Amino acid sequence: SFTDPSVSMDLLRAVLQPSINEEIRAIFNKYMKFFQTAAINVRDNVGEEVDPEQLIQETCRSCLEQAKLLFSDGKKVIPRLPHEQAVPKRARQMDEEVSRRGSPVPKKRKGRPPGQSLSNDRGVSGMAWKLKVSEPVKRDGPKWDPSRLTETTTFVLGSRANKALGMGGTRGRLYIKHPHLFKYAADPQDKHWLTEQQHMRAIGGKMAYLLIEEDIRDLAASEDYRDSVDLRLEELKPFIPPAWMTEKMQKHMETLRRGGDVPPPEDPPE
Repeated sequence: SFTDPSVSMDLLRAVLQPSINEEIRAIFNKYMKFFQTAAINVRDNVGEEVDPEQLIQETCRSCLEQAKLLFSDGKKVIPRLPHEQAVPKRARQMDEEVSRRGSPVPKKRKGRPPGQSLSNDRGVSGMAWKLKVSEPVKRDGPKWDPSRLTETTTFVLGSRANKALGMGGTRGRLYIKHPHLFKYAADPQDKHWLTEQQHMRAIGGKMAYLLIEEDIRDLAASEDYRDSVDLRLEELKPFIPPAWMTEKMQKHMETLRRGGDVPPPEDPPE
């Protein structure tokens, strides 16, 4: 038998933890629509470099941190963020609305096949309703070998790749769905060349990403896309950049492969 009360309680906690985790997950799923909508709005307003999934994960972690206040013993208090000192009226109304409806999940649409639950629905911009656990993006293997980028390697604009794979005009959807893809954010010098060569229009402060044509064609040939009626590979319009730009992309790939941080482009995001 255990004489240490904390050991006994921790053993009980370990037994109950899986059930507690499932209930916590259910609570977050209840509010996920709000998080997803807000994250997508941030991405659309700030630029494609914003990762909505990461924003959602950070928000969920912040919620858990603040929830610790419920069990504070008064000795160690978790400081509230400045904007949390007074709960906004809109937030209270939203919470009351959720309480009345039981869930922010929209009502069933007519024609839903019987037996299909709302948990299978897709959220905003195709993001999954179920809260996903963040996994580190793998940047290894031959596709992340900088030596594959040569003076004859062809690239495509991210916006064109998005359309070619049938994702329409939803900015950034390709990068959210396939975070393992190598992408390079064009700097002002790169944009000047791309505009001069008429590969893109002058876009001011907007982000412009370059992707490797081979990677996009490999995706198009995969099971997820090859039978899609929305596939439009003629939209790719590949091009060969100058050697100085390819060299920058090689360095960028090497930095990412080693897990280093890449400085943001000089242009402010839109």
